[in-house]
Amino acid sequence: MAQSDLDDLYGEKILEHCRSPRNHAKLVDADATAHTVNAFCGDESDVQISVDGGRVVGVGAQAVGCSVNQAATSMLAQAAEGALLDDLASVIDLFRRQMKGEALSEGDLARLGDLATLSSVLNFPVRIKCALLPLVALEQGLEAYRKEKA
Repeated sequence: MAQSDLDDLYGEKILEHCRSPRNHAKLVDADATAHTVNAFCGDESDVQISVDGGRVVGVGAQAVGCSVNQAATSMLAQAAEGALLDDLASVIDLFRRQMKGEALSEGDLARLGDLATLSSVLNFPVRIKCALLPLVALEQGLEAYRKEKA
């Protein structure tokens, strides 16, 4: 792999989130938790969420594995913090669509924030699962929360 290819994959924002992950502390009193593992490479992502009044009021997110997984976990945690559950569902949908290679509008990319930078992963198909691993954990955590509250 050429250095320019690596530079494309490990852009500045990805490396920043990997070096200084957001919401890294584990939430002890979370309303829901989820743990996911990529059996192919061994990456792991853990997410804890606390919800109050339909808004995410606390997020803990920890990742083990490659830089893409670690950065995506941090970026998703940052996007979830303080979000209304309905708005978060929309961001999750946008991120999943982006990772499927759909072209998003400038407005949609703005809603994704730092997550939009993970579009570089599309040039490395084996890394797409790494970027989606924390998304699956977040979705599982939200589903567990909804089931408990139903």
